[in-house]
Amino acid sequence: DKQASIWSRYLRIVILVSPPLLTIFKMLYAVDNKMDYDILNIAFEFTKDNYGQRTRGALRRRQAAETDGKTAMAKTVIQVKDLYKIYMIGTNKVRALNGVDFSVTRGEFCCIVGTSGSGKSTLLNMMAGLEKPTKGEIIIAGEHIEKKSESQLVNFRQAHVGFIFQSYNLMQNMTAVENVAMPLTFQGVGKAEREARARKMLKLVGLERFMKHRPGQMSGGQQQRVGIARALVVNPEIVFADEPTGNLDSNTTMEMLHLIQKIVHEKKQTMIMVTHDNNLASYGDRIIHIRDGKILKIEDKRLEAQERAAAEAAAQADPGAVQRTETLQGTEILTEQNNG
Repeated sequence: DKQASIWSRYLRIVILVSPPLLTIFKMLYAVDNKMDYDILNIAFEFTKDNYGQRTRGALRRRQAAETDGKTAMAKTVIQVKDLYKIYMIGTNKVRALNGVDFSVTRGEFCCIVGTSGSGKSTLLNMMAGLEKPTKGEIIIAGEHIEKKSESQLVNFRQAHVGFIFQSYNLMQNMTAVENVAMPLTFQGVGKAEREARARKMLKLVGLERFMKHRPGQMSGGQQQRVGIARALVVNPEIVFADEPTGNLDSNTTMEMLHLIQKIVHEKKQTMIMVTHDNNLASYGDRIIHIRDGKILKIEDKRLEAQERAAAEAAAQADPGAVQRTETLQGTEILTEQNNG
């Protein structure tokens, strides 16, 4: 019990869902060779007792908000208003974000694309509540996260947010099921249920035959599938993905993007992905181009698809309309030439 209590303290740190802290926890876990998974489960129960009640309350509030009569697909889940992040380097001001405005609706696959130093990762960290803005508003699921304390942000992330990391951040001594099930502990979910939900998510990402494998026994693509399953197992309102294919080869990258697209569209899951690659960003429903802390342009591919579909439907309804339009345009051109 004493050992479990000690490890429970480390687990409380992990809930911050910060990659450096996860790395620290993995190091601590690896050092103690005597601690097996059963001990870790006991530590999970210690942590659940202290933190589960608050998380369940946050989840109930979220569920109540979702049944207020608003249409799921039309609901705006993220609003960023006049966002600035300014760092002081000596006497110089560096504007990592310089007045950013946009919104994301539920079920949207939004890609933020830009070169190194463009401000895309800073923007992701702001939306995830990992950094505080210098100025501006970030409203997620109706809550102003820029006003929250660190403890409030921890509870908010548990209830609303999933993360997919470039470096996977899996516990090396745990199986795929155990890795995916771990976030459910902080929501107060019992062992049997969390492992059942973990298996369901692993099936969703195509890892039925790898449930008992540890990270060292899986390829990079398989490990990232575990990371995707871990992000989805808590049924988050939003998933943030930071260069999720950065450590994968080109073929595996395409597999991951098609998988993410499939999950977003089938589960109506909101996904925000940061990338430096314009080709990868093209898989998103909306593409936000950022440079020097400012948004250059926003492409809405869903709107473009709707306009194309409407044009095709109109053409099918009246096939002669296109020909009449082309004839009219040709007449106008001919008239202009004759007048010239």
